[in-house]
Amino acid sequence: MAKTYLVTGGSGFLGSALVRRLVHDGHRVRVFDNNSRGKMSRLDGLRGDFELIEGDIRDLRAVERAVKGVDSVCHLAFINGTQFFYSDPALVLEVAIKGIMHVVDACTKHGVGELILASSSEVYHEPHIVPTDETAPLIIPNPWNPRYSYAAGKLISEIVALNYSRTRFERVVIFRPHNVYGPDMGWEHVIPQFVIRMKRALGESKDTIRFSIQGTGKQTRAFIFVEDFIDGLILVMEKGEHRGIYHIGTMEEVTIESLAHLVGEFFGVQVAIVASDPAVGGAERRCPDIRRLASLGFSPKWPLAQGLPIAARWYDDYRDQAPVEMIKGGIASCSATKA
Repeated sequence: MAKTYLVTGGSGFLGSALVRRLVHDGHRVRVFDNNSRGKMSRLDGLRGDFELIEGDIRDLRAVERAVKGVDSVCHLAFINGTQFFYSDPALVLEVAIKGIMHVVDACTKHGVGELILASSSEVYHEPHIVPTDETAPLIIPNPWNPRYSYAAGKLISEIVALNYSRTRFERVVIFRPHNVYGPDMGWEHVIPQFVIRMKRALGESKDTIRFSIQGTGKQTRAFIFVEDFIDGLILVMEKGEHRGIYHIGTMEEVTIESLAHLVGEFFGVQVAIVASDPAVGGAERRCPDIRRLASLGFSPKWPLAQGLPIAARWYDDYRDQAPVEMIKGGIASCSATKA
């Protein structure tokens, strides 16, 4: 049955992928974004197939206009990218906290009974058990470290959604993405940074490239290709239980060192890892237990070895659009798109 969805952050990487799928599946879609970090080019080919309302999630009246008349709100408007957590943590928190409160209040005002909330794997910090299921404790280990502005915002958003779900909503579902990647995911993440730095290093060596990374390279993550992510998200939206929380990811845990070698394989070169000091507050291991999502029928189709070349090709083709400071150099940390 067709529904009318509002997707906040709809011109972002994950938001635009969701918009495309919802339109493809025959739903009516409204996009709310101010394009401060998103971009409408991600929705090329869909013009006329969705309604666009430009606005800032921190503006309650704008959010109320966007929410009016929809059946469901998919709230993805956030500021992600590790570099922003450090450079402007106050803004990260402002968007997070005002955003979730404005969405909740606007849904209450207009009688919208369904909320789908994007959270993040960052809420776990350093999980005690890996693979990690949805019942693991949520931790902010150091309130003085600006890195945790993002995780704190996500954690607060979850708590708001779950508690307001008791009286204001008929259905609230939370999903926690785990390192989603793909073409046009943004530049401030580990895969595009590795691709651009590897490409630059090709002129320095034809055989083996010395490649510096943050940490030892033994840190692990589980990356999910954007097509698999959207398949999982649609299942959560269609079948997820009220007040349910679902990981969307894969259980293919890989080291960052292995990721660098895969990028090297894409360019046809050997890579010699040069370790450096790890980022303060970074997690050593992250890999989700996805059995809860699998119970809804999810099975990932894209292993990293197949999905990464597609993302790498896009970033190689569009490397002239990379930020100047990225082209000049830098060492990438263990981050990927969260939401």
